[in-house]
Order: sequence, then C-alpha cells, then structure tokens
Amino acid sequence: MSEKLKVGILGGTGMVGQRFISLLEDHPWFEVTTIAASKRSSGKTYEEAVSGRWKMDTPMPEGVKNIMVKDVQDIDAVTNEVDFVFSAVDMTKDEIRAIEESYAKAETPVVSNNSAHRWTPDVPMIIPEINPEHAEIIEYQRKRLGTKQGFVAVKPNCSIQSYTPVLAAWMAYRPTEVVATTYQAISGAGKTFKDWPEMEGNIIPYIGGEEEKSEQEPLRIFGHIKDGEIIKAERPLITTQCIRVPVLNGHTAAVFVRFEKKPSKEELIKAMTGFSGEPQKLMLPSAPKQFIRYLEEENRPQVTLDVDYENGMGITIGRLREDTLFDYKFVGLSHNTVRGAAGGGILCAELLKAREYIIAK
Repeated sequence: MSEKLKVGILGGTGMVGQRFISLLEDHPWFEVTTIAASKRSSGKTYEEAVSGRWKMDTPMPEGVKNIMVKDVQDIDAVTNEVDFVFSAVDMTKDEIRAIEESYAKAETPVVSNNSAHRWTPDVPMIIPEINPEHAEIIEYQRKRLGTKQGFVAVKPNCSIQSYTPVLAAWMAYRPTEVVATTYQAISGAGKTFKDWPEMEGNIIPYIGGEEEKSEQEPLRIFGHIKDGEIIKAERPLITTQCIRVPVLNGHTAAVFVRFEKKPSKEELIKAMTGFSGEPQKLMLPSAPKQFIRYLEEENRPQVTLDVDYENGMGITIGRLREDTLFDYKFVGLSHNTVRGAAGGGILCAELLKAREYIIAK
C-alpha cells in the first residue's frame, strides 16, 4: 500500500479513543491525522487535552501529541481531512445515532465502538471472523442515506467476545441453550483503579444494559440479510448475568451450553482451535493467527497470564467439561478494550478496506 488512509478518531480523549490511538501507532494501512472530542478539549493539542488522563500502559504516541483537537460537532472540519473515522464518543444514544449518521452523510465511513446503531436494521454489526458477509447490507444503508461512500458499521459489545466466537465454532452441533455469566473488567466502564478506588477488593453484581446486550447481540451476529435488513437468529436461546470485578483489563465468562447434536469434547476442541475466518485468510494486519486457543490446565485461562494472547486479539478458552444439567461448560477470556473495543473496530475497518467499502477520498 503506497499511501495510508487518513483516519479520524471521534471521542479520542476517552479510554477507548486512547486505545484506538495506541493501537494505530505504526499501523501499515491507517494513519491517525485528526482527533475530535468535546468543546472542552477542542483547540488544544492532544497532549494538552489528555494531560493527566492518559490511561494506557504504553506511552502516548509521539505522532499524535501535537495534533490540534477539533470539535466533534464540526463535521466539515473533520471530514475534510480524513478518509474515514472511528467513533468512540461519549454521548446519549440519540446524540450518537445523529452524529454518526451526519458523518456518514458527509461521505465519511464510520466504524463505531458505540452501541447506538447496533440494532439499526441496515447497519452491520461485525465480528470479522464470524459474519463478514453482513457488510453487504452497507449497499442498502447507502441507498437510505443517499450516499456513495458514507455508511456506519459497528462492532458488538465487549462482553460477548469470550463466548460468541466459541458458539460460532460449534454451529455444526447446533447449540440450543446457553447460560453465561461474565466477570467484567473496570476498563469496560472507561475506568482505572485510580478513577474508581471503591472497586478495589469489590464486586458489583449489575452493569446497566449489559445483560440485554449479551443475550441479544450474538443472535444478530448469527442472523442473515433479508429485504435490506439483518434478521436476527432465533437460536441459541441465551441468558446472562454480568458482574463488575476488580480487574483492570479482561472479561472472563463462565458458560454452559446445550446442543441439539451431541458432540464429544475432542470434537469441540478441534472445532474451536481450527476455527478461522476471512481476517486469517486475507492476513489482515490486526488478525490473530489463531483466533481461539484451548488450554488444558485446570487453572486457566487467567487474566494475568492470558489476556494479551495474540496481542489481545485472540480468545482463550479452558475448563471444557461435561455438565450434569447442560451438555458442556467452559471458561472464556477476552481482552475487553482490544478485541472487545478498539482492536475489534480496527479489524472491522481492515476487513471493510479489503472489501473496498472504505477507500481513499
């Protein structure tokens, strides 16, 4: 690729925006040229705007420190300088829907980390290894928006990443019922322990809206396109509980599964570890070489040992065993701000670029 695509980050001062900026440093296809945030940050250099609030464990990339932050509402100023944008804005859902569509209508593709458009009928919600074909809905969306290049695409909720890929790998055995409890890191709320000291040594058994997302979003991913919209799948039936735990990065899931067609443990492990998709076939820059790995040790996966597997883009599974009520149970782990947020968004953009939905202006 001779020239990198120019990228804007909407909501670049928040935790997910920072993760986008960190992961995009030295990206072979994309270059961050524009950062936008609230009026409070606009007019400052990025280094000034984030002073004392840089939450990553790696230094702020030198290339972004002197970028002047723009007002995210100044759509013309942003879109004139970029080929597409990543969205991580912190607004109400109605405000997010409006501003992301406004960018799309300004002929600027939007790859969003936000939940506001996850159920818009013609907006694809993509885990690139599982449902890349959902990108085809973009042509219907463009007709609705009246655009040639602009559109909105989203990635799903971070809490589903440690079990939805496993269910996708097992579809040949027709999973019918799933019970999942997720133990979710505080960075999923955009926090560190410095910001949220009351989480140290504490568990909160409620995360607003998370259980509804965790139960329904996998069904949309497993769904199909019909008459210009994505129709969600009817199975498997999924019920969840979502719990906030004193961990910085990494969502763990304890999952029970019932199948229509009964597999052996060996068949399930082979299906998981052999599961791959278009990102691996195309060798996209952010794609893990092995998407799902299985560990035999009884005490794995562990956050401290396994959360950064495949640079945070892979899923680690352990403790697969038969269950007395369901057929099988397992424990999964995914990095919530890499695979589950910014990294998943970047991989989605790489897929869309490879399929020529995102091009240079």
